[in-house]
Amino acid sequence: MNWKELLAKGEVKVHQTSKQELENIRKLIARDLADASVMALSADRRFATAYNAALQAGTISIACSGYRVSARAGHHAVTFEAATLALGPASARFTNYFEACRRKRNTIDYQNSSVATVTEANELVLKAKEFHIFVEAWIAANHAMLA
Repeated sequence: MNWKELLAKGEVKVHQTSKQELENIRKLIARDLADASVMALSADRRFATAYNAALQAGTISIACSGYRVSARAGHHAVTFEAATLALGPASARFTNYFEACRRKRNTIDYQNSSVATVTEANELVLKAKEFHIFVEAWIAANHAMLA
């Protein structure tokens, strides 16, 4: 899929971001990464919260590329697909992982409890932090005015 196809399907819309918008999202990421690191929370809640941090990091990359994902069913999957478009093939090691996590997070938030293990939550926290660093490095290299 490419940007033209995502636009034609209504999955994304053209969007001009601002440094302030990105700073607000960065604060969400920082909050979620901090909360997901609280070991007293359930593994499920830590997993879902770390997942949200990764989702928001993907959102930043999409915004820097001049788009936003349409708010409708399936928008999380589209976010990781569009983030891969924005960030390039090197990001697939993260976005493919988060796509797999998306399905588990959906189960956690809507269907069942005691789904994620502590090991899975710890791994997702680490991957979300690494992805955020990856995204910020990409922004610094490609959109310095928004860094």
